[in-house]
Amino acid sequence: MTTATVAVEEPELPKRKRGPRAGSENARRGGMAVREKYGPEFFAKIGAKGGKTVRERRGPEFYADIGRRGGQTTRETLGVQHYERIGRMGGLRTKKREREAQASNDGNQS
Repeated sequence: MTTATVAVEEPELPKRKRGPRAGSENARRGGMAVREKYGPEFFAKIGAKGGKTVRERRGPEFYADIGRRGGQTTRETLGVQHYERIGRMGGLRTKKREREAQASNDGNQS
């Protein structure tokens, strides 16, 4: 009887990213240091640059598509009642502003 030996390759573990684990206290400190070094304008600038790149590469259809998907997901998770509720809230705010504007005008005409 002969026994065959089979070579089994060890799976290669993914390399760990450099730096502290995401969400840890050390990661937070690192983010704070970057914020202090570069300031909020830097992040606004790179965010705008990223947004511009997405707009150029994908076009306006991309935004319409993700908006549609987001709306469908919201409808599935929160239901139609969610839209009814926020619609009423918007209507109430508008009516309140109109009453305040009317009261303000009535006070100015006296």
